[in-house]
Amino acid sequence: MRIAILGNSGSGKSTLAQWLARRHGAPLLDLDSVAWEPGQIAVRRAAEAATREVRDFCELHRTWVLEGCYASLVEVALAFEPRLIFLNPGEAQCMENCRGRPWEPHKYPSKVEQDERLAFLLFWVADYYQRDGEMSLSGHATLFESYAGEKYELTARPELDDAAREPPAWST
Repeated sequence: MRIAILGNSGSGKSTLAQWLARRHGAPLLDLDSVAWEPGQIAVRRAAEAATREVRDFCELHRTWVLEGCYASLVEVALAFEPRLIFLNPGEAQCMENCRGRPWEPHKYPSKVEQDERLAFLLFWVADYYQRDGEMSLSGHATLFESYAGEKYELTARPELDDAAREPPAWST
């Protein structure tokens, strides 16, 4: 099982990726960890270094889950023919998820600092629907539509029930 998850900030990528990785015992790569310089929230890594790290992760593991909003990095993973999941629950759900997200210590030194950046995050989420580029709805939709492999677009928050008798097709 190889799964690549793409979507807006707040769409539920991390939650879904963590659930899938636990359910299948698969390694997980959060693309934020390769897209940004370690310990520097606003400094992007060189594209070549991030691309190499994604490729190395995909080659190293037989099964894996990766998630992020970087279409160029997800595209690197698509060479390994994963199942692609495009989370597209809409702006209101993304905003709600951002407002309720727990502290992300791998991104912010404190919950206070994370909360101080919430206004910008909410602006970023709303702008997703108008901007262009790899971290936009149009960029994500283009990548999703062009992928010839198995793919699913989820427009509602998925039910993540470990006790379900029949798991959804996209989760197996």
